[in-house]
Amino acid sequence: MKGRKEVRQDKDSRKFFQGIIILTVSSIMTKILSAVYRVPFQNIVGDVGFYIYQQVYPIYGIVIALSASGFPVAISKMVAEREAAGESVHRSFLAMVFVVLGLSGFGLFLAVFSTAPQMAAWMGDEKLAPLIQTVSFSFLLMPLISAIRGLFQGQGNMIPTALSQVLEQAVRVAAILLFSFWLVHSGFSLYAAGQGAVFGSVLGGAVSTAVLIVLYIKYGKREKGTESFQWSGIKTVARMLLCEGVAVCISGLLLVLFQFVDSLHIYALLRDAGVGMEKAKKLKGIYDRGQPFLQLGTVVASSLALNLVPLITLEYQKGRRHNLVKQVYSALKISTIIGAGAAAGLVNIMVFANTMLFENSEGTAVLSVFSVSILFSTWILTLAGILQGIGRVYAPAVYITAGVLLKYALNEWWVPHFGTMGAAAATVVSMLFISLLFMIRLAKENFPMLPAVFYGKLCLSLLAMTACLQIWLFLFHHYGLSGRTASIPGALGGTAIGAAVYVMSVIALNLLSEEEWGLVPFGDKLAGLKRKNWSGKHEP
Repeated sequence: MKGRKEVRQDKDSRKFFQGIIILTVSSIMTKILSAVYRVPFQNIVGDVGFYIYQQVYPIYGIVIALSASGFPVAISKMVAEREAAGESVHRSFLAMVFVVLGLSGFGLFLAVFSTAPQMAAWMGDEKLAPLIQTVSFSFLLMPLISAIRGLFQGQGNMIPTALSQVLEQAVRVAAILLFSFWLVHSGFSLYAAGQGAVFGSVLGGAVSTAVLIVLYIKYGKREKGTESFQWSGIKTVARMLLCEGVAVCISGLLLVLFQFVDSLHIYALLRDAGVGMEKAKKLKGIYDRGQPFLQLGTVVASSLALNLVPLITLEYQKGRRHNLVKQVYSALKISTIIGAGAAAGLVNIMVFANTMLFENSEGTAVLSVFSVSILFSTWILTLAGILQGIGRVYAPAVYITAGVLLKYALNEWWVPHFGTMGAAAATVVSMLFISLLFMIRLAKENFPMLPAVFYGKLCLSLLAMTACLQIWLFLFHHYGLSGRTASIPGALGGTAIGAAVYVMSVIALNLLSEEEWGLVPFGDKLAGLKRKNWSGKHEP
């Protein structure tokens, strides 16, 4: 009997981790698409058009976070608990979930749609009101998307969530680029192009909803049962969704909330400081170039470390403290190495990357400072996942909320005096503050921190990479190579050189163990280099 139980648990574990891999791959794909499309979009509409879209995007980002991570995670937990207890997922339970989400989605739609003029006034640009009203319709799609994704995830089927996420993002990106290109080249205003782009985002959500409904009708497991629809059940479901679901969601909203603060603040504060209307819009648009860099850097840096989070959850649930500490330590090391390398490398080649992607080098200094936050955002996402994995669901939400409030206060103080450089510095300082709160909490949970020796070796690796990239930069300046054409080999070559030097330094200084290299893509091959003592001899 015991053998059968262990076999069943092994099958459940394999199914769980296969689902996690599917969701991780789809999440990486959607995040890359979300970051990359901004480059051609900015090239189509320019800095002012980019500013217009970025002002409204955070509202859509909130919908995505709620329907992709927050609510589905809470629903899947309720479904899994019911099935583990031998209870079927009755239609009445799904009805209660949909009532709570439906009321929430409709309430958010009404709130955003009706306050759009006031919100646009807070942003300092009343022409944004129609765009805000357009994006508010995405809240109406949230209940169905969240409920169906949560149901399938709770039953261990991650494919519908992954498929709907990728299709939603693909349709959204294609629609944004097509609508904006057509509207701009047809002589419409940049605000009309922005509204077309926002409509493209809503269209992507509608496609995702349609796909999920079809999959639910065809494959969804649901029982008619005798369970009655009760208002007491509504209260329980509401508590789980609106407390735990929102708490989980806030961790995924880190970047979006910071963008939202900047949308409310930067343009209005620049105007109050005496900056002209068109110049302020352009400055905000240039500042927004930092978002693709931050998103891509965070995807690369955090995806590997976050793959460890399911392992951390499993070790915690089984009470294996030694293995748990080991997994947390590895997650910290990997996220720090990759996050620091991504941030430092990007700062060094920013002049090339900015020109290659956005046609000119305007705002390079601001974007360089902004890129430092890649390291801190990587820490935050990784540490949030770790704390949630050990059952500390609400702590990450509290820390991130505190950091967002600090960002708001620093913007108020620094933007009028230092412009967009002040906003970039406020982002870095606020994310550092959140990171420190997470580190303190992790120490209180009796997890060891990375030693000073590790950070010393890491700094040596970063210095080696920086020295090589500065020589690379000097050669381009020395031979008079400039402009967008020269920036392409400058950025791509710099990326290759910097990555190679950094990886070799990390290997030479033994920053990762052989087992930890196995957690990194192609890490086994890189670990093979480590086994050679740099002279062709194998280590004993």
